[in-house]
Amino acid sequence: MQTFEILSSVFNFLRPVLDVCILTFILYKAYTLLSKTNGIQVIKAVIIIAMAFAVAIIFKLETLLWLMNLIAPGLLMCFAVIFQPEIRKLFLKLGQSKWFAFGSRSKHSYVDSVLIAAESLSKMRRGMLAVFLRQTKHDDIIQTGTRLNADVTSALLITIYSHDTPLHDAACFIQGGKILAAGCFLPLSEQYDIKKTFGTRHRAGLGLSEVSDAVVLIVSEETGAISLAYDSELHYDLSHSELTKTLENLLELPPDAINMEDTIDESKFTS
Repeated sequence: MQTFEILSSVFNFLRPVLDVCILTFILYKAYTLLSKTNGIQVIKAVIIIAMAFAVAIIFKLETLLWLMNLIAPGLLMCFAVIFQPEIRKLFLKLGQSKWFAFGSRSKHSYVDSVLIAAESLSKMRRGMLAVFLRQTKHDDIIQTGTRLNADVTSALLITIYSHDTPLHDAACFIQGGKILAAGCFLPLSEQYDIKKTFGTRHRAGLGLSEVSDAVVLIVSEETGAISLAYDSELHYDLSHSELTKTLENLLELPPDAINMEDTIDESKFTS
């Protein structure tokens, strides 16, 4: 009986701490998800309205209180309509989170071929867009391109992107060691603060990362920089070690899955 009372008192003591910790975690995750979309503007607008409402209550501004109570239901509807894309992205990100993921994903060994092709195309100043699928499916976007269902090889990727073929100016989708399709058109980014120097290829890669958990590898045709877009962020001009480490983490690769010992004779692909 005494043991039960001790445990009960300990639980009652820890309950407020646990309550605060869980609430803090939920608020932090919500802010993290919102900060990766334009949904942060929703929070700013809500704070401004809440401050105006607080001022009206403190100073007993009857007319302002009457007006805000009158338009409050309409404001909620306006927020739902105006910020519908941001709210949709928020729930997409929430559904793609790893909180409820069980088991581990399959280990891939084909990424080294993609990196070899990317570095070769970078030296040739040829652009490239390669989408690594994770959990989110993109059948609607894949249907805009040409189905390949071919094994991932450096030679095939360089053949697609090193010449002005019908497939070279769009994205290829990669999953399970297969190039599912090429020549696929991605949605452009809706971020308003993206650098104007970034072209359509970077905006497309970033745009897909805003609505899915895909990882997009981008090779710049102008500078040869190799970048990654994921989680609504563009990580520009990464080194080989940064690319390797990031892809290992995002795709859950074993440390020895990506190696660059394989080489390619670039002269076969230059014009």
